[in-house]
Amino acid sequence: MNPLDRYERLVDDVEAFRDACDRPLPSVVRVNELRATPERVRAAFAEEGVTYEQVDWNDRLFRLPDGSPGTSWPYVHGWLHGQEEVSALPALALDPDPGDRVWDACAAPGSKTCHLADLMDNSGVLIGNDNNLGRLSALRHNAERLGVSNLVVTNDDARNFTTDNLGVDSLDGVAGRSPAASRTQFDGAVADVPCSCEGTCRKNPDVLEKWSMGHVKGLVGIQKGVLRRAIDLTRPGGDVVYSTCTFAPEENEAVVDHAIRTTDAEMVEWDAPLETAPGITEWEDQTFDESLQKAHRVYPHQNDTGGFFVAKLRVGGAESDATGDADETTEVEA
Repeated sequence: MNPLDRYERLVDDVEAFRDACDRPLPSVVRVNELRATPERVRAAFAEEGVTYEQVDWNDRLFRLPDGSPGTSWPYVHGWLHGQEEVSALPALALDPDPGDRVWDACAAPGSKTCHLADLMDNSGVLIGNDNNLGRLSALRHNAERLGVSNLVVTNDDARNFTTDNLGVDSLDGVAGRSPAASRTQFDGAVADVPCSCEGTCRKNPDVLEKWSMGHVKGLVGIQKGVLRRAIDLTRPGGDVVYSTCTFAPEENEAVVDHAIRTTDAEMVEWDAPLETAPGITEWEDQTFDESLQKAHRVYPHQNDTGGFFVAKLRVGGAESDATGDADETTEVEA
């Protein structure tokens, strides 16, 4: 069974959806504004004769019709980072402020993490965690090339993550906060969780052949645990962004629905800058909270991208003040 068959009932144009899934994925780079501006990158492209197209929904993303960016000197010098354009959505959805404390639960190989650092102006403290030690080497390499300096890299199971093993001094030095403040909860978190990856089929067609319902069911428990931990570690009024690159409602709406039913987090509106479909509220024998319509599903035929899902939640409820300071005496829950 081709797993894409399952989702035909969810899309507005089945033929366009299937055709898009069969086409190769465009090569895309993100401008790293810790090193350069979009204007400087465009000038470098012109000087080097690099053909590019600016992504219409974001002036910091460029498509490169001629292929990989890795051979260009702006890439080597950290002006650019190869990043599928929909993978820019989690950082944009969280929209962290400079000086924030942010946790990236499943960070390697680092595209989203480094994007967060860019949006934070390399200030505050950014914890990039991953349970795969091998993949963390890619995160470190990318962060170094891109000039990220506010990053603390940790190797832990996100479901059991605690700041206790970091030490107060390590957070103080990066965040410039007092020891008491370094033990407070995060201002925001990104949970871009391991998933069945159907949305990456344009660059990894093998994912469709390897897909199984058993694999999906095995991932759901991990996804729920990571999202729950992100909520637990985020201060009241802070935001948590949950994302995947799969179309499976079991891994998307069902996981978020579980979180809003078992925690004090609620869905909040986020205006995605590209064409999306709303989250669904029914799937097979399951019914999800109506607020799941605030989530965003990205199908490949809508913007000529990969597939993606993103939901934004606010800890303490949708009406909580997301700009307020965390209680300086509140300990991060272990």
